[in-house]
Amino acid sequence: MTPSPTAIPTCPQCGGQIPPHLLYCPSCQRLVYANELKQLSDQALQAEQENRLSDALAAWRQAFELLPLGSIQRQTIKDRIETLSLQLDGLAPQTPQNTSRRAKPSTSLFGKNGGGKAGLFGLLVVLFSKFKVLLLGLTKLHTLFSMLLFFGIYCQMWGWKFALGFVLSIYIHEMGHVVSLNHYGIKATAPVFIPFVGAIIRVKQTLTDPREDSRVGLAGPTWGLGAALAAYALYYATGDMVFAAIARIGAWINLFNLLPFWQLDGGRGFHALSRWQRWAAVAAVGAAWGITQEGLLLVLMIFGVIKALDRNSPKEPDMTGLIQYVFLVAILSMMCLIPVPTPGH
Repeated sequence: MTPSPTAIPTCPQCGGQIPPHLLYCPSCQRLVYANELKQLSDQALQAEQENRLSDALAAWRQAFELLPLGSIQRQTIKDRIETLSLQLDGLAPQTPQNTSRRAKPSTSLFGKNGGGKAGLFGLLVVLFSKFKVLLLGLTKLHTLFSMLLFFGIYCQMWGWKFALGFVLSIYIHEMGHVVSLNHYGIKATAPVFIPFVGAIIRVKQTLTDPREDSRVGLAGPTWGLGAALAAYALYYATGDMVFAAIARIGAWINLFNLLPFWQLDGGRGFHALSRWQRWAAVAAVGAAWGITQEGLLLVLMIFGVIKALDRNSPKEPDMTGLIQYVFLVAILSMMCLIPVPTPGH
């Protein structure tokens, strides 16, 4: 959490008064949070040297919030964040460790003078780390209590087995967002469940990069697809139709989230797509509808066309985002064909 500027009413360097919410001394230009900025930059540089890019991004993002608009340091750190984010996704070459020290901010507003392991073992390590992240979300009391309330309501409606699978599917979807946000060094809360709505997480920092926004948005349906596939595997192994129902409703909910509208995951996914890529995504949705006749896909097409007609789309294409979106639409729409008996049959 950003410290309150009212905690430093006078400048420790010149003794001048600092108005509330101002991030630098108007008399000597000293940054209000100079000490905090030094600590954060040291943390970020150490993390970069140890190739912990997510931790470095987290520290630089915190430092960015403590710097005034228009300052040299703010722009320098912004550039560093963009570079590290690209490196994290393998879209930019790694820089020598010592060059990262150029991003270290001074204590003055206007400058220095006052201005895997490979193989099966590696795969097991990755899977264990993901499972550990899922368990960590359950250690938050607000998540656990809201989940239990959510489960209790749906248990009364559909039985404990379906309710448990349903709540876990939504939880895994939301944790996909949380893991992706942490990947980019962005703070977020654990999920809070709201009956008859779903679950929400609160992002504590602003996503301004379309590529990051797309990856975070599509991470939810990607993890949700994994949960639906796991439920279908249980159905295949046991023959219990309740698992087929969990797989199908999970697929439908994640497909719904791919709507390119407002703050839904599909809207975030479309954020990084160029205009021709948006039309390509619309065509892919249309093809999926032609195969599955899933009515929800028609709604995706309508909103996709609206987005494709928007001239404010990025100039640079995002092939990863397009491939991920089309893949999710294809698999999730096919899973909506899973046969589930209706009550009384």
